[in-house]
Amino acid sequence: MKIDDTLQALEDLAAKKSVKVSYEAIGGELGSGGLCKVKGEWRVIIDKRATPGERAALIAEALSRFPLDDVFIPPEIRDLIEKSSTHRR
Repeated sequence: MKIDDTLQALEDLAAKKSVKVSYEAIGGELGSGGLCKVKGEWRVIIDKRATPGERAALIAEALSRFPLDDVFIPPEIRDLIEKSSTHRR
């Protein structure tokens, strides 16, 4: 799967889980960002300078914190999320 397709699938999955993904100008380290809760809603805020690969990795890591059994996820996307979960432990 191409990185742009992977990123789109992750963004779609985040929307299904009511996690807003936004790309903002974040000062500091390039490619930074992550999961946070703003006014009771989950958000993944990603530096808009991040590459598509960095964006996908940040969204996958964020989604690894949520139960995903209730939605269909293509196997390659599920593998990416599971690997992201393994890396943070």
